[in-house]
Amino acid sequence: MFADFAEQLRLREQQGLRRFRQVVETPQAAHITIDGRDYLAFSSNDYLGLANHPDLIRSVCDGAQRYGVGAGASHLIHGHSAAHHALEAALAEFTGFPGALLFSTGYMANIGVVTALIGREDAVFADKLNHASLNDAALLSRARFIRYPHLDMAALERRLAASEARRKLVISDAVFSMEGDIAPLETLVALCEKHQALLVLDDAHGFGVLGKQGRGSINVSEWRQRHSPNLIYMATLGKAAGVFGAFVAAQAEVIETLIQSARSYIYTTATPPLLSHALLTSLELIEHDEWRREALANNIAQLKQELQSLRWKLLPSVTPIQPLLIGESHETVRISQQLRERGLLVPAIRPPTVPQNTARLRISLSAAHLPQDIRRLTQALHELAAA
Repeated sequence: MFADFAEQLRLREQQGLRRFRQVVETPQAAHITIDGRDYLAFSSNDYLGLANHPDLIRSVCDGAQRYGVGAGASHLIHGHSAAHHALEAALAEFTGFPGALLFSTGYMANIGVVTALIGREDAVFADKLNHASLNDAALLSRARFIRYPHLDMAALERRLAASEARRKLVISDAVFSMEGDIAPLETLVALCEKHQALLVLDDAHGFGVLGKQGRGSINVSEWRQRHSPNLIYMATLGKAAGVFGAFVAAQAEVIETLIQSARSYIYTTATPPLLSHALLTSLELIEHDEWRREALANNIAQLKQELQSLRWKLLPSVTPIQPLLIGESHETVRISQQLRERGLLVPAIRPPTVPQNTARLRISLSAAHLPQDIRRLTQALHELAAA
């Protein structure tokens, strides 16, 4: 048995697909230390630069004094703290939904929502480039799993119209984590309303970054369906929010169904209340620090401008996720390693995370990056491309 594992690992390494953990010795920031060496990191999802914010650190300390450290039980026993309850109310108000429910992670939220709402007699419709957690959720639900080409709304409508399932559920990233592009949200909601389907929208990479005051992808424009009862909104709290966790916002009946039936919510100890206490501060920073989103937008524009003439091309994206398409896995790993030797961290993303022959450097930008940081990266890429 272990020989089989060893052979699988050998093949993975031979194909340039083996991954390795890196031990970070400093707080998350634009500049971090690994193995005693300083790096400029373009690999974090700390999009607003809040992960080491002094106000959040103070809130964590205050939360520990008020609530202790561990929750001590699951939410349905006696682990549901006043801090959890206050954060759920704040998130519902912030996103404009009747209710919200905390989950430990985005992965657990997606698994919990999808498996609680559909089963064997139902159908789930998924964009082919969805995050792995949505795909796993669809498989675990035991519903019929129907995929459609990336962002192809005509194909989705044909599949919805042809389905005779008891219940239909569409699942999609809002911002696609490896592409950086944004789903056509207004069209998605309209199709779901037309075909009496529910829509689970994963806005892990849009919450805090997009929309008015960072209220997420669903608040980018004033389209009428943004609070459609068909919409179930999921976002994470460890990316732009800078802390940890996830939440689902939806109609009251959906939230209560999840409380009663979502196994990844029921059968696990609640997150430490001190994190929820800190997240209340994070929401205030997201709402009021508009300059962070402005700095992020400037960084995105600068990167695009300075890489226009590069032989490797950025994929179309207006978000902090800026994928630079290389193609072949070994070459992508080589370029990533050469950047690392120059003190720049840009991860190589390879299959099976992305389709074959679309390996890429995934450049993640933050409001914490300065213009000279962007220039250092773009100059290095031009030098490597010319070598």
